[in-house]
Parts: sequence; C-alpha cells; structure tokens
Amino acid sequence: MNYRKLGDSNLEVSEVGFGVWTVGTTWWGAIEPAMQVRLLQDAFELGVNLYDTADTYSEGYGEEVLAKAMGQHRHDIIIATKFGYDFYSPQIREGHRERPQKFDPDFVRFACEQSLHRLKTDYIDLYQLHNPRIDAIERDDLFALLDDLVKEGKLRSYGAALGPDIGWFDEGDAAMKERPIASLQIINSILEQQPARRFFPTAAEHQVGLLARVPHASEALTEAFRRTPPTFGPDDHRSHRRQEWLEQAVVKVEQLGFLTEHHPIPLDQLAIGFSLAEPTISAVLPNITNLDDLRTYAAASDLERPCPECVQRLADLFDNDFYVTQPVGSEGSPGASES
Repeated sequence: MNYRKLGDSNLEVSEVGFGVWTVGTTWWGAIEPAMQVRLLQDAFELGVNLYDTADTYSEGYGEEVLAKAMGQHRHDIIIATKFGYDFYSPQIREGHRERPQKFDPDFVRFACEQSLHRLKTDYIDLYQLHNPRIDAIERDDLFALLDDLVKEGKLRSYGAALGPDIGWFDEGDAAMKERPIASLQIINSILEQQPARRFFPTAAEHQVGLLARVPHASEALTEAFRRTPPTFGPDDHRSHRRQEWLEQAVVKVEQLGFLTEHHPIPLDQLAIGFSLAEPTISAVLPNITNLDDLRTYAAASDLERPCPECVQRLADLFDNDFYVTQPVGSEGSPGASES
C-alpha cells in the first residue's frame, strides 16, 4: 500500500481507503455483522488507514461499527466522518429520500459531540460537510465553528463531501476557493469523469486533496460485470436509477479492450489506477463488500496506472459519450450520491 498527503493537511492517507457505507448501511447490499467487522480489520492488515463514514449512516451505526472494529487501532488510522443531516429530530423517511439538512453552529457542535461518542474517540481526523448546498459553503459562522473545533483538538482537519444530485460543481468550486478545506470528496471513474476533471486545476492551486468514490461506477468497471451485468434488489441503492444506465454501461465497457490490452491488469484494479493517475486525488474509496474485492482493490495501489496516452483516449471516449448513439444523460450512475 502506498500513501499520499491529503491536501495541505498533515494527514497521510492510504491510496485505497474504505468507504464504510457498505458495511454501515444496507444500501449496497446486506452484510452480516461479523463480516462487517472482519472487512474493516482485514483492510487494516492490508495497509488501509483511511476509513470514511458518516453520522447519518444507519443513524450512527456507520460510526459505531467502525469503533467496534478498529478501536484498538485508533491512533493508527484516519477517521473521516460527515455531518449536516438532522436525523435526531422525529421524522418519517420514505425510502432513500434525503433527510433535512442543518448546518447552524449549535447543531454542528452537537453533531460533532455525538460522533465523538459513537466513535469512542476524542478527536476526528477529517470532518466533512455532507452534501452541502452553496448556502452552507457561504456560512461564515459554520466555518468559524469548525475552526474552533480544530483549536479545541476535536478535529484535525475538515473538508466537504459532494453529492451530484444534491450539490456539485458550484459547491465544490466555492469550497476550494473560499474555505480552507483539506479535502473534497467527489465521484470519479472512467465512466464518470466530469465534473471531476474540472476540479483538478483548482484542487492543485489551493492544495486540496480529492477523495474519489465510486471508482467502479456501480460495479460496471469490474471483471464480474463484463461477464454478467448485475441486477439489484429493491432496497439496494443502485436500483433507484434507470435500467437504461446499466444497459449503456455494457456498451461502454466493451470499448475498453484497448486499456486492458495495453495494461494487462484486471479492470477492477485499472479503474482504481485511473483515479490514482491524477496527482490531486489523494485516495480512492471503492465499495468493498467482500474479502475478495477487498484484496483486489487494496492491491491496486502497488500496480501501474493507466499511461497518459490511455488516459487521454479515455477522456476522448467520455467527451463523446463513448460514441453511444443514445445519450445517458447527466444523472450519473446508480449509487452516485449518498445521504
């Protein structure tokens, strides 16, 4: 496992991190509790030190399971969690509908204390605004509170995690230019290259470390998908997008033969290497649901990246919608956003 500096912070993160939402929720399929813990612990043994969770994952369970699995390694790992959704107030939630957001300082301080309690720690390494709109980015009182929490030793750094259906380019651009964030979490994959590519110059200029999630575009960029495109159950987050997206993904993936011919590495690992080829991306957060995938994804850190010529050809394919006759549209892959 290789490690990179997260922006201008003093955090060194593993190039492959662990997105805890796969074990902290059922949105990516149900995983037995014992396997949840084992996946997190085995990831550490493979060199993973970045664990990205959120307070809203199963109303706090995503933080609790991390504390249960990794408490003995607290000072050897980087805990990234998120805030901004009010799941503490009584409410009725239908399906995956977004919860109410709340970014006023009193609530954020309360949410931070609750996360510290669930994580069984006295500090959070990276505290991220969760799917913020532009009005949250523009709140001086919010960022003054975050600075206070850093001074108090409760946070080491803070950043923002963007959701494309909820707040995206304008929010990310403003956060990097106007706020001293250490990181910006985005989607980046061979099938979903924008607006991530638009963020790269600003991230480099302002020394913001990018965290790239969903590198496999809802498993479309895996060898298993090549063999048999998947179907998803009604509770799976990916089932909430059109079947058309998956059908067109099959056509697009068929055009990537040149990539695996030039780089004889499994597509699962090339998909991670694609993001790591960009120097402003500090870490990739694949969706890990089983031990085989964990080992495959972790090993990608030590493998070659797609060469500049391949990256350019992939950019051309994306910019021309992979020359697919019927456009996919702008909605992104299943599972692209989280709340």
